[in-house]
Amino acid sequence: MTETTQTFDYSKTLYLPETDFPMRAGLPQKEPEMVARWQQMDLYKKLRASAAGRTKFVLHDGPPYANGNIHIGHALNKILKDVITRSFQMRGFDSNYVPGWDCHGLPIEWKIEEENYRAKGKGKPDLREPAAMIEFRRECRAYAEKWIKVQADEFKRLGITGDFDNPYLTMNFHAEARIAGELLKIAKSGQLYRGSKPIMWSVVERTALAEAEVEYHDVDSDMIWVKFPVVQPEMSWSEPDGSKLERVEAPVVDLDLLDAFVVIWTTTPWTIPGNRAIAFSNRVAYGLYEITEAENDFGPQPGEKLIFADKLAAESFAKAKLQYKPVRAVTSDELAAITCAHPLADLGYTFTVPLIAGDHVTDDAGTGFVHTAPSHGREDFDVWMENGRALEARGIDTAIPFPVDDAGYYTKDAPGFGPEAEGGPARVMDDNGKKGDANERVIKALIATNTLFARGRLKHSYPHSWRSKKPVIFRNTPQWFVYMDKDLADGTTLRTRALTAIDDTRFVPAAGQNRLRAMIEGRPDWVLSRQRAWGVPICVFAREDGTVLNDEAVNARILEAFEAEGADAWFAAGAKERFLGNDHDAAGWTQVMDILDVWFDSGSTHVFTLEDRPDLKWPADVYLEGSDQHRGWFHSSLLESAATRGRAPYDTVVTHGFIMDEKGEKMSKSKGNVTAPQEVMKDAGADILRLWVMTSDYADDLRVGKAIIQTNIDAYRKLRNTIRWMLGTLAHDPGDDVALADMPSLERLMLHRLAELDEVVRSGYDAFDFKKVTRALIDFSNVELSAFYFDIRKDALYCDAPSSLRRRASLCVIRRLFECLVTWLAPMLPFTTEEAWLSLKPDAVSIHLEQFPDLPAEWRDEAVAEKWRVIRDIRRVVTGALEVERREKRIGASLEAAPVVYIADAVTAEALDGEDFAEICITSAIEVVVGRGPENAFRLEGEGKVSVEPRLAEGRKCARSWKVTTDVGSDPAYPDVTARDAAALRELGISL
Repeated sequence: MTETTQTFDYSKTLYLPETDFPMRAGLPQKEPEMVARWQQMDLYKKLRASAAGRTKFVLHDGPPYANGNIHIGHALNKILKDVITRSFQMRGFDSNYVPGWDCHGLPIEWKIEEENYRAKGKGKPDLREPAAMIEFRRECRAYAEKWIKVQADEFKRLGITGDFDNPYLTMNFHAEARIAGELLKIAKSGQLYRGSKPIMWSVVERTALAEAEVEYHDVDSDMIWVKFPVVQPEMSWSEPDGSKLERVEAPVVDLDLLDAFVVIWTTTPWTIPGNRAIAFSNRVAYGLYEITEAENDFGPQPGEKLIFADKLAAESFAKAKLQYKPVRAVTSDELAAITCAHPLADLGYTFTVPLIAGDHVTDDAGTGFVHTAPSHGREDFDVWMENGRALEARGIDTAIPFPVDDAGYYTKDAPGFGPEAEGGPARVMDDNGKKGDANERVIKALIATNTLFARGRLKHSYPHSWRSKKPVIFRNTPQWFVYMDKDLADGTTLRTRALTAIDDTRFVPAAGQNRLRAMIEGRPDWVLSRQRAWGVPICVFAREDGTVLNDEAVNARILEAFEAEGADAWFAAGAKERFLGNDHDAAGWTQVMDILDVWFDSGSTHVFTLEDRPDLKWPADVYLEGSDQHRGWFHSSLLESAATRGRAPYDTVVTHGFIMDEKGEKMSKSKGNVTAPQEVMKDAGADILRLWVMTSDYADDLRVGKAIIQTNIDAYRKLRNTIRWMLGTLAHDPGDDVALADMPSLERLMLHRLAELDEVVRSGYDAFDFKKVTRALIDFSNVELSAFYFDIRKDALYCDAPSSLRRRASLCVIRRLFECLVTWLAPMLPFTTEEAWLSLKPDAVSIHLEQFPDLPAEWRDEAVAEKWRVIRDIRRVVTGALEVERREKRIGASLEAAPVVYIADAVTAEALDGEDFAEICITSAIEVVVGRGPENAFRLEGEGKVSVEPRLAEGRKCARSWKVTTDVGSDPAYPDVTARDAAALRELGISL
C-alpha cells in the first residue's frame, strides 16, 4: 500500500464540527451570569405566562429555617424539588414553585439573646412587659429577614427557579392570622384542651417539646434497684354490679409477703420522689426469694425476702452480689392485693404505693416491676389514669404532683429535696444540660433508709432536643393539647382521620407509609404550647378550669388585628380588653400567653399558601422532604389538615435520605468531612452538584465528597462533549427534514431509540426516579451515540456531498437527538442545557420555556430494532478482532483493515442486506461470507455464529477521508481521493 503525498488542504472541504460551545464548561463563572440573565428577563414570570390555562401541578415547599447559610442537605432538598417542578412544567403542566421559610421559634430567640444581649453584657428584657415583648419580637423578625435573603440567593445560585419575589413566610401578617385562625377553628371544634400530663421538657430552653423536636443519643446514666416494703392495706374495693364502687374489707396478705420488698429498677433515680405506684404484668411469672448471703456495703442482708420476676431474679441478685434461694411463686392476685410503703417515707412520703397491672410491663429487663411516677412518664401517667377510679375507691389520692419545676429544680412536692431541704433544692439538670445533684441526693437518701438494693451505670438511648442537642426531662406541667382520640361528632377522631388519609396517600418510597402510620398510631395528644416569645400565640382566653372562650366576635377581632398588625397585637398593652370587648368580664378570663409549637405553624402552610394563592391549588400534588419529616412537617401538616379539613393536604409524599461523607460517616466540622454546596459551586459549578443528586439513590442515605464529586465531573464532561459534538455538527445543518420512509435504517433505529427513551424519561419523572432517567440518558449518550452512532456516521457527515441522503438524514436525526436529549436533561442540568439551547437557537428565549418533544408514534419500529440488535452482535465480533490487530500493531486505525466476516447461518446474515457493513464497522472494506470461518479465525467467547479473519485493506489512502481503497485516483480531476470524495468535491465546486 502506497501513501499519497498531499499537496492540498482537504480539511477545509470537510464538514467538521464548528461551535462556540466550549469543551471546558467554566460553570463557576457562567452560572452566576445565567442566574442574573434569568432574573433580568424575569424567567419565572414568563414561565407562568406560558403555562396559563394548563392543569396545575403543585409541589408545596417544606419551609427551611431562616437562621444560617444553606448546607448540603438544603441543596439536595431544593434540587430535587426544582427537578420535579421543571419536569412537570416541561410536560404540559402549570408547575409553579413557591419557596417558603419557617421563621418563628427558639433558635432565632437564642441568637437574639446571644448577639443582642449576652454578647453586649445586657440582661434579657422582661418579656412580661408588652413593649419589651414587642421589641424582642421585632429583633427576631429582623434576624429572620436577613437570613431569608441570604438563603434565597444561595438557592437561586443552585439554579432553583421559583417565586422568590413573593415567597411564603410564617411570620407574614397574613400567615400569622391564618395560623391563628386554624387554632381557633380547632378550639371551636372542641379538640383543644388544657391538660396536665408529663411532656418532654427542655430545661436548657425552658419550654415543652414535641416528639418531632427530639432526637435520640446514647448517654451513660445512673441505674438503681429500689426496695419498696410491703404493708397490709387497710381496705380494698369491688364493683359488684358494674355501676358503683363499694368498699369492702381488704384481703389478708400472707405474712411472708408482709415481710417482703417489691423491687423496682430505673435509670432515672431523680424520679423516685414522684413515685406513686408500682406496675406489674399479669403475663409475667413472679416469685418470692430469700437472701442467704450478702457481699455488699449497703442494701439487702441475709434473711430479707424480695419479690422479682422469675426470669430476672438471678441477674438482679448477681448485680447486688447476693446469694439467694427461691421461697415460692407469687400470683397476680396476690400482687394486686399488695400495697407498699414509699422507700422515702421517713422524708415525708407517707402515702401508700399500690401495685397496679399494666400492659407495658415486661420481663425483658429490670425486675419485672415498673416504678410508676405519673409526673415523669407517659406510660406511667396512662396506667395511673386508667386505674384512677379504682385507686380512689381504695382511698388513694390520685392527684399528680409537680415535683420538678421548669428550671429542673425540685419543688415542695418533693419533700426532703425541695426548697426546704438543707442546702436548697436539688436539681435534675442545669442550664447547660449537665446532670445536676438530684440523682446522687436521692441515692444517698435511699441508702440511709436501707431501701437501695443495688446501683450501677447503663449506656442507653435518651431523648435530646434537636436544637440545643441537650437532654430533656419528662415533667408534669399544664400545657395545651389537641385530642388525638376524641370523637369529632362524625364517628371519627383525629387519629382515625389521619390514618385514613395515610392510606389514601402515595408514598415514594413506599416504606414511608408504614413509618408515618406507626408514628400516628402510637403518638400521644399533640402538645401545642411553648413557653417562649417568638411565634404565633395560642390566642385564646380560658377560665381557671380550662374552659376556652368560644365567641365569634372575639375571634373575628383577634384575626382582624393579626391580619393588620401581625401576631404582635396579642402582646400589646390593652390586648385583653381590646379583644374581649364589652361582652365579657376581663377578670373572669385568662389571656393565654404561650406560643404555638412551630410545627403547628409549618403544618398550617397549606392554608395560607395552597388555599390562599390563586396561582396554586389545594391539596398539593407533592410534599417532598427528608425522612426525618415523617415525625416533622409531613406529620404536623397531616394532623392540622385532618383536624380542620378531614384529609391530608397532599396526594403524594416523597422522601429523601440524609447525606454522609464518602465513608458513610456523619459530617461534622470537627472531623473536617463537611462538603459545603458553596464550595462545590465555586470549584465545579451547580450543575455538577445537581448531577450528583440525579445520579444518587436519594431514597437512601447519600454519600458525597471530593472523589464522588470528581466522578460526576468526569461523567458531566463526557455528556457535555456529546452535546458539543452535536452542536458542532448541526452548524452545517440546512434544516431540511427527511421523510421517515426515506431514511437509512440506522437513522430509523436512532428515532426508535428516542421513542423508547421518551417513555423511560416520562415514566421516570412521573415516578420521581431521577437516577433511572439520568442513567438512561448518560448511557444513551456515551454508548449509543458517541461510541456507536456518531462514530459510524462521522465519515458521512464530514465527507459526503451536500446532496447525500445519508448525510441529510443523519443531520435531521441529530437535530432530533439534540432537541430531545437537551430538553430531557433541562430539569436536571438547567445551566448547561440553557447554554446549549441558546448556542443552537440564539433567537430563543430559554430552553425552560420549551416542552418535551411530542414524538411521532411511527418512530417506534421494533423490526428495525431487532435487525440492528443482530447487526450490533456481528459488529461486536469485528470490533474485537480489530482490537487484537491494533494491540499487536498490525494496524493503526480501523480504516487500514478490510476483514472477512463469516456468518454461520443465512438468516443471521440477512440482517446485513442493504447495509454498508464496512461503514458500520468503520473499515475501508469488508467481505461477508455465509458459512463457518477457519478454525484460526477470531471469535468471541460464547458467540459461535460469527468469526472474523483480519485482513489489510488494498489500495491507497484517501487524502480526504483516509479510507484505503482501490478507487483512489479513479477521477483524474481529483487524483488522491476516492470516487465518493471526488464527487463531493465537485458538488462543492472545489477544483484542484
